[in-house]
Amino acid sequence: MTSRPDAAPEWPSHLLVKSLRFVRSSRNYEATVEFYRDLVGLAVIDEFQDSYGEDGTIFGLPGWPTHLEVVRSRDATDPIHTFDDIVFYLPNEAAVQEATRTLRANGVKPAARQHPYWDDWGGTTFLDPDGRKVVYVSWVYGPHLGP
Repeated sequence: MTSRPDAAPEWPSHLLVKSLRFVRSSRNYEATVEFYRDLVGLAVIDEFQDSYGEDGTIFGLPGWPTHLEVVRSRDATDPIHTFDDIVFYLPNEAAVQEATRTLRANGVKPAARQHPYWDDWGGTTFLDPDGRKVVYVSWVYGPHLGP
């Protein structure tokens, strides 16, 4: 593993970001929206149909500064990359258990194999309907090597 500095670097002064959105294409749009809304528990903050030819759902994290947008894929061959994860850093194992309770109650099982990093650092990985990873860990990422 590589080392990191003890303090977070300064944010570039020219990049005055007030909000950040990550967009994912989905081959299984309805099931993926249901997964993130009903099982992961993300709040839907907007939806659109046929906007510039696209359908999508936008999920917001608390306070809405960070968004996940899921857009219906028109291409059944869209690849899913090995590193296309969402990682929820939670304060402790009890928070992980609570955050994953609905997934487990609905029969979603943790992935049998996950990246070795998450094995080493106590992560639990689930797969969304498109096969992308949603990882829950019981420590908050910072300028150290792990929990």
